[in-house]
Amino acid sequence: MAWPAWCITAAWACRRCRCRATPPSPMLIPASPRTATGSASAPSTPSDRARTRKNPMNKFFQLPGRRALMAALTASLVGLSGLMVTACGGGGVVPTTGVQARTLSPEFTSRKAVAYSPFRSGNRDTETITAAMIREDLALLKTGGFTLLRVFDSSDAVSKLLLQTIRDNKLDFKVMLGVYVASGNTTFSDAEVARGIALAKAYPDIVLAVSVGNETMVSWSFNKIDPAQMKTYISRVRDAITQPVTTDDNWAFWAAAPNSILDVVDFAAVHTYALADSVFTPGSWDWQQTGVAANQRAAAMMSAALGKTRADFTAVRSYLDDKGFKNMPIVIGETGWKAVASGGETFRAHPVNQKMFVDGLASWMAGSTAKPTSIVYFEAFDEPWKGGDDKWGLFDVNRKARYVIQSLYPSSQWAAGSYTAADALYYVPATGNGTVTASRYSVYAEATTAGEARPTETPLWVGWNSPATAYAGEITSSSASTDAGHSLEITPSPESWGWGMIAALQTSAEDLSQFATGGNLNFSIRTTYPGSIEVGFLTGTVTEGSAYDVYMTLAPGQYGYQNDGAWHTVSIPISAITPHGAMAFGMTDPSKSKLDMSKVTNPFVIADRYAVTGKSANANVRVPLQVDAVYWSK
Repeated sequence: MAWPAWCITAAWACRRCRCRATPPSPMLIPASPRTATGSASAPSTPSDRARTRKNPMNKFFQLPGRRALMAALTASLVGLSGLMVTACGGGGVVPTTGVQARTLSPEFTSRKAVAYSPFRSGNRDTETITAAMIREDLALLKTGGFTLLRVFDSSDAVSKLLLQTIRDNKLDFKVMLGVYVASGNTTFSDAEVARGIALAKAYPDIVLAVSVGNETMVSWSFNKIDPAQMKTYISRVRDAITQPVTTDDNWAFWAAAPNSILDVVDFAAVHTYALADSVFTPGSWDWQQTGVAANQRAAAMMSAALGKTRADFTAVRSYLDDKGFKNMPIVIGETGWKAVASGGETFRAHPVNQKMFVDGLASWMAGSTAKPTSIVYFEAFDEPWKGGDDKWGLFDVNRKARYVIQSLYPSSQWAAGSYTAADALYYVPATGNGTVTASRYSVYAEATTAGEARPTETPLWVGWNSPATAYAGEITSSSASTDAGHSLEITPSPESWGWGMIAALQTSAEDLSQFATGGNLNFSIRTTYPGSIEVGFLTGTVTEGSAYDVYMTLAPGQYGYQNDGAWHTVSIPISAITPHGAMAFGMTDPSKSKLDMSKVTNPFVIADRYAVTGKSANANVRVPLQVDAVYWSK
């Protein structure tokens, strides 16, 4: 979910993990069940991200994520209060050690809680946070009644400044302070622990609880720390302060937590992300709901998402009870739903779906069934630097209130867009258009050719990731092109690993199986782009777990390609491209993610993943490429 202010390990790589190291290249990064607050790597399947496109493109990187939980609009908002309402405060004796557990403050459970980070730019590492920025944010949160803030570290740049601002301005806020310990860096971790202790002692009237570590022990953690070391950090903090202490981690960790951790915490801070799990562990719950009629599918999906959230909580509660920790409170330390797809959540992320999830959480907290002590919504504001792990915010980056909380604010403070329940997204299987039997299938061309076939829907030209790593615009083309008139100018806006651009079919798939043998992929190109590029296509979809990259490296001099600034016609046999195919990023089942020429969803892809083409990381090549007359032939 959130990164500590100091963490500079991957402005692009860890958007969904609390802190992930920057992966050297998309293709070298193994798919993980869920990369927490950061995102990582690269191309995978643009088709699906593009494929729902009311929202911005997802990132190919799946990356870690999270947070949503405001009861929406009126009823929701009221429910939101319920969301953060107390269930029990804890207390009692820790079974194994006999240590007296500290009771959570009533304020900790009665206030509406939200995860807070103040970053607004695309580069957190160069951004300076000011007290004025924090005051602006706190004024907005106060208006909405969100007065318990979870922060992720004890940095001077953010957390200390936040606490000073609250005290200096006598603001009615309480804080759940974070202590961000780093794997393999005891020097930093020791200093961070010292900072956390100092802040908890200096601001005892504001800091209600302290959480040491963020997703450090779950199996897929990037910032992995052994429980024995975590026990040392947690105990050191707890021994030095008077507030309740915990560690934030994924529900899967808490459902099997060792006594070494249970014996030194006062409550369990559990993360659960049904939305992220639908991307990283798609079999964990049925988000597609294909057995339900289309007009009921959105409601069914969101009901299932809430069911998954409750199941995660129940798994932890049952485990703690069985271990003798029946009195240990459980706080949902992070959960949420994105308002915009930015990391593979097509057919799922939307302002209305976000509201539905929050409403469901509010209903759960208002009911009498087993429930957590409170829920912390992730997160207050969007943070563009996170890329594929952005868009969880109750507010967008411009501090405009999203649909889920608009009933709390005047319309002048609302984010753009007007919605009804009918706008909720739901899964729509790609529809086949029948086998293309024509001898030519034109993806992009002004001139028409007798007998040719064209896509039944206009392909959407979009760059990989969000923000996009490349942009396409139609320009007037020189007569030297084989399809004079206009061409597409593709301008890379690369990340450290490179960039990619696709022609995506958003709701359909083409059966181009008759081009597999004897067919060619053709296009005209003019550029001075240095070195090799990648070209090809993609079959299958991310949502079905079947996305399959079919790209090959193209060097100057091959198949008619040159980078001398003149127009050239490239013609590559499909049979020369398919041997280079590979499972798309994030795909885990080779029985699904495989070449399927009957289901082409991106009939053209052009890219440059630096690790593939031989360039160095951060090559930052931004030379435009003009492309025209893109078609398949046989």
